[in-house]
Amino acid sequence: MMNWVVGLTGGIGSGKTAAADYLETLGVSVIDADKVARLVVAPGSFALAQIAAHFGENSVDKDGHLNRRYLRSVIFDHPQEKDWLEALLHPLIRSQILTDLQAPSSSPYVVLVSPLLLETDQWTLVDKVVVIDVPEALQLERSSSRDQATIESIQKIMEQQLSRTDRLSRADFVIDNRQTLTELHQQLADLHSTLQQLSLSKTIQKISRDACETD
Repeated sequence: MMNWVVGLTGGIGSGKTAAADYLETLGVSVIDADKVARLVVAPGSFALAQIAAHFGENSVDKDGHLNRRYLRSVIFDHPQEKDWLEALLHPLIRSQILTDLQAPSSSPYVVLVSPLLLETDQWTLVDKVVVIDVPEALQLERSSSRDQATIESIQKIMEQQLSRTDRLSRADFVIDNRQTLTELHQQLADLHSTLQQLSLSKTIQKISRDACETD
C-alpha cells in the first residue's frame, strides 16, 4: 500500500536539502530523487552503458562514474540531447521512486524531495506539494556561494526549471526560506504538525471506507 506522500520541491539554492534534513530529525521518512538519480547511473548500470554508447567515452570518468560536468555542458548547448537523456532516465528514476514510496514506513507521512517534482510526472506520486521558496536573486547568491559556480551556469539551470510563479501556483504549502535556519525550522515544525493531522485524517477515512466496503 502506498504511504501518504508529501512532495517537497523548490528551485536551485532554495534550501530543499536543509528542509528535508530537518524533517528527518522529526522522524519523517525522506526519499531523495537526486540520490535515486545517482543510483540509476551507478557504475555498471544499464543507464550508464546507454549514456556512454550515445555520448561517447568522455561521458564516463576514469573511475567508471558518470562525468556530470561533461554531460551538463553537452545538454545545455544541445536541447535535443537533453530530451534523449530525459527519455532514458526519467522512467527509470520514477520506477525506483515508486518502489521506495511503497516500502513500509513507520513515519506518519513520507517526503519525496525532488528538484523536478513539478517538471516531470513525479507530482502524480504525491498527495500534497510543499514548495521551499526564495526570490530568484537569492537563489543566484546562495548557489554561486555554495557550488563555486558562475552566475551564468546557475541561470542556465534555473531556466531549465519551472518558473518561481508557476511553482508557487501549484503549491499546497509554501515555506519562505529568506531568513535564518532557525526560522526555517520553525516553519517546518508547524508544517509537520499540520501534515501529521492530515495524514491521520486520511488514514481514518480509508479505514472507514474499507470497513464499509466489507460490510
